[in-house]
Amino acid sequence: MLSFFRRASNSKIGTWIVGAIGLAILAGFAMADLSNFGTGNIGFGMSSSTLAEVGDQKISEREMSDAMQRRLQQAREQKPDADYASIIGDFDAVLGALIDQRTLLAFADKYGFPLSKRLIDAEIAQIPQTKGLNGQFNEQSYQQFLAAQRLSDGEVRQILAGGLLQRLLLTPIATNARIPVGMASPYASMLLEQREGEAAIVPIDSFKAGLQPNDAQLQQFYTASRARYMIPEQRVLRIARVGPEQVAGISASDQEIAAYYNQNKATYAASDTRSLSQAVVQDQATANGIAQRAKAGQPMANAAAPAGANAAVTELTDQTRAAYAGVSGDKAAAAVFSAASGAVVGPVQSDFGWVVVKVNSIKAASGKTLDQARAEIAARLNADKRKGAIEDTVDKVQNALDEGSNFSEAVGAAKLPVITTPLVTANGSSRIDASYKLTPELAPALKTGFEIAPNDPPEVVALPGEAGYAIVSPGEVVPAAPAPLVSIRAQVAADWINDQATQRAQAAATQIAAKATGDVSIANAIKSLGIAIPPPQPISARRIQIADAQGNVPPALKILFTAAAGKSRMAPNPAGGGYFVVKVNKITPGNALMSPGLIGQVQGELSQAAAQDYAQQFVADIKKQLKAERNESAIQGFRARLLSGGS
Repeated sequence: MLSFFRRASNSKIGTWIVGAIGLAILAGFAMADLSNFGTGNIGFGMSSSTLAEVGDQKISEREMSDAMQRRLQQAREQKPDADYASIIGDFDAVLGALIDQRTLLAFADKYGFPLSKRLIDAEIAQIPQTKGLNGQFNEQSYQQFLAAQRLSDGEVRQILAGGLLQRLLLTPIATNARIPVGMASPYASMLLEQREGEAAIVPIDSFKAGLQPNDAQLQQFYTASRARYMIPEQRVLRIARVGPEQVAGISASDQEIAAYYNQNKATYAASDTRSLSQAVVQDQATANGIAQRAKAGQPMANAAAPAGANAAVTELTDQTRAAYAGVSGDKAAAAVFSAASGAVVGPVQSDFGWVVVKVNSIKAASGKTLDQARAEIAARLNADKRKGAIEDTVDKVQNALDEGSNFSEAVGAAKLPVITTPLVTANGSSRIDASYKLTPELAPALKTGFEIAPNDPPEVVALPGEAGYAIVSPGEVVPAAPAPLVSIRAQVAADWINDQATQRAQAAATQIAAKATGDVSIANAIKSLGIAIPPPQPISARRIQIADAQGNVPPALKILFTAAAGKSRMAPNPAGGGYFVVKVNKITPGNALMSPGLIGQVQGELSQAAAQDYAQQFVADIKKQLKAERNESAIQGFRARLLSGGS
């Protein structure tokens, strides 16, 4: 509904009501999601690698590149094949958010609005991924978080500083923005306005009768519309596979299997798994108390209860020694896995604090003899040997290509099977053979085959998963060109007929709309023109229906609420197939005094918009005062490199 008010502000009625409420909404800052934005070095002069500058704050290409990489990482969580082209629409928003963030930082620097290290430390401690097993901040967890997010400590601190300044500077400005009832009431009344009219559709199909192009008309239409019939570039690709099928006969010998078993006897020796109850606290005295109560027979949760939130209690089921060492460290694992079932171990000091553990149960497991482990070892060694063979073959082919061998010579020497496609387009389809389909794992080879020039050396391409590699080289290349008229004559004729019928339908709809004014109905206008089309239908709606439709408004309703009373308008049907003609017969003004709840709703939504606009205007004024600058040539150059894969 709010977007409806925004659009209404462009109307004569809406302008004086909305007044200065702008259309822009303040961009979100980094506190909403640390992974959205990158930050970094400050203080270098404006240069070709600086995208924007506000006061003493600068945004470099590296920072924007990091921000877009993180945005791409987010997009790939929803769509694994996302690339920069699919998120380029977010480029301006990400850059704008960085500029807004730096604007607040520059403002704080200039006017002495310091944020202490202690305050930033407190914000870092609130990030869930920085907490250890005991729920408290842990340096190791923080470092892992930084690595996962591809951020430095300084960058995180700058992001958090921007978020804090947003809260401290913008919240007071945007809070309690109020739109008076007198301003909201006319809008609420406008939503209740009701309109009645009639609508007719002028279908294109009604004007196709008798249309048949002659040769001259067809040739003229084809010549004028050649771009419509372009066939994209086609290529014949030669592809040689190096994958599992080429090395399927390679396997490990009995001697290799026995050697592997002997080198890894510890892996196949008898071992056990344990189910454990564990409590972790930060001081030894508290841990001693927990251990005493647990040894006296209390369950671990009860034994740790006096420590309250200072104790982190976990239940660990079927833990191997290696798995448990990963949780609590080697020292604790050594003590726990040497204890008997039912024993209470600890306190033991670990990287996370003092650990007390009760061994609830032990499941003994027998080891494996060489014969029992043979199949497992053979599978592992076979996979390793075959992978090595694939890599060796690829290296051999690449070396041959580097030394000047052509495709046939390089793959022939390696005895690789070659697939030769028919003429295909970049999407893998063939106009010659409609049933032809390239296997999905060869998609990277198809992409590379259309990227390299016909005279370029063959390329070695990694295939997805365990599919191996492909060597690809283009053969015949047919440049993009219009399809010959003789091969698409029927299609061009149908397009000509449709084009002529569309022109006739548009002319008829225009005539109907011109005649159907005042007391002349659409039905009478159609009758006077002698046009055989479906009769008009009555139409009625309130304006609030358009607001509630969230942009999915039927075309006839859009016209009903844009034409004046007694007037008709014509518009094309967005779905195609014809034109709409709508006449407004009656307009009944709304009265919001009969719906006080609607006035309150409108008042609240306009107040929200005003709050956002106040904050946006404040940031805009700071930018103006601090002389914020955008390096447009650097921005456009970086954007182009991002799309081309050069950044």
